[in-house]
Amino acid sequence: MKLAILIARAIFPDVIERLSVYFDVEANQQDIVFSQQELAEKLQGKSGVLCTSSARFDATLLTRLPMLKAVANMAVGYDNVDLAACTAQGILVSNTPDVLNETTADFGWTLLMATARRVTESEHWLRAGHWDKWRYDYFLGADIHGSTLGIIGMGRIGQAIARRSMGFDMQVLYHNRTSLTPEQEVRANNARYVSKEALLSEADHVMLVLPYSATTHHTIDKAELALMKPTATLVNLARGGIVNDLALIDALRSKAIAAAGLDVFENEPKFHPDFLTLNNVVLTPHIASASESTRFAMANRAADNLIAALQNQRPPNLLNPEVVA
Repeated sequence: MKLAILIARAIFPDVIERLSVYFDVEANQQDIVFSQQELAEKLQGKSGVLCTSSARFDATLLTRLPMLKAVANMAVGYDNVDLAACTAQGILVSNTPDVLNETTADFGWTLLMATARRVTESEHWLRAGHWDKWRYDYFLGADIHGSTLGIIGMGRIGQAIARRSMGFDMQVLYHNRTSLTPEQEVRANNARYVSKEALLSEADHVMLVLPYSATTHHTIDKAELALMKPTATLVNLARGGIVNDLALIDALRSKAIAAAGLDVFENEPKFHPDFLTLNNVVLTPHIASASESTRFAMANRAADNLIAALQNQRPPNLLNPEVVA
């Protein structure tokens, strides 16, 4: 008899077919975002779940799921999962790193370029029918080439972003929990480790690529924004909550910084409506990894992890190896 699993959000049919070889699959192809109560009900009798960051696995929910053995999170970040509570209950937790590094780094540059060169603002102006002549001072933005890029969070994605800066003859500053090796710094366009305060005050463009946790909550707040140059841009493609959105809205409105590019928000998808009143912000709906090949690879990596976990094998991307020990 096959073990039962839940696929908590809509996913590629090929991945459902693949998992169906191993498991009795209940798939949520209607893409309903389950409440905690609905998630608890759907997971009754299930041994595993393939989920996204919209599903929150906290200690309260886990106490209602005695049969659950594996949570395969289709994301790099796993702030939606109480890892300690899962470990205490013997639940294997996994994520999907590496397969999205380059695509996410590409999108970081997409946001940076659009923000610095005022692409969204100028397109809206054009679509509204305001363009009737050329002017020397229309939509003057900030140069990328020859500028200083500051990266907060220098993991795999941060390093991939830094490598791309070589073509723009940029200086790269970074801040991280730990510094890179000298060899890694060279590969990352000779990136230089500095304090967060120095990075914010010196960088022309600041990119956030750090994981969300209680310790990184509001890494960028009013005080940090005040350190930035009034000509600087801020790009967040990491997680909502790393930036205090209200403080950022105030900084953008007062022109304390020039512009921001945001792929993630606090309380998404219900982001703060005041962002829509600002011209100097580029907004995208959490799509940094959204190329077809990358999302397919993420789904299959999550499937790999789930298959291994429920076949008494070590998942390739296990986050709590102490459960296996």
